[in-house]
Amino acid sequence: MSELTLVVPSAAYGEQILTYRAAFAQSGEHLYGGARLENLSDLTEWLQYVAAITSPAGVEQGRVPSSTFLCLRQSDQKMVGICNIRHSLDQSFLVNFAGHIGYSIHPEERRQGYAKEQLRLALLEAGQLGLDRVLVTCDEANLGSEKTILACGGQYESTYQDPDDGSRTKRFWIEVPHE
Repeated sequence: MSELTLVVPSAAYGEQILTYRAAFAQSGEHLYGGARLENLSDLTEWLQYVAAITSPAGVEQGRVPSSTFLCLRQSDQKMVGICNIRHSLDQSFLVNFAGHIGYSIHPEERRQGYAKEQLRLALLEAGQLGLDRVLVTCDEANLGSEKTILACGGQYESTYQDPDDGSRTKRFWIEVPHE
């Protein structure tokens, strides 16, 4: 059995969600996979938002439905990560930069194998959504994320260079396991 589990965000995890967001704000890092968590000041508003965006009716024009999950360590129920699974790639931003799955691990919980396990669990969720193959991306310089993607079966396809800022994003495809 996995040491981690994915759960749908709820008010029961409110304090942990806010603590998680604060850890990224304090570190100055971007909070990947948070479905705009870093932008919304009201927890209730964010919970309503992540519930709404699971269906086409709840997304803004030009966006795609997605499912957000908190990643909890089972031994103490601590939130160690968050991930967001986009149900399709129907916009160029997703095809070039974000991919199907975005995720992050709490800055104090890294280098314990949690990213790999969270991505594995997210792949299982992607299978439940009917996806057979997903695109997962990372910044070219993020070797930790690249290793995580490769460990979960990622097959390198290409590196996209943003014409606006020159940033480089590595793109990997992963076959989704169906358990």
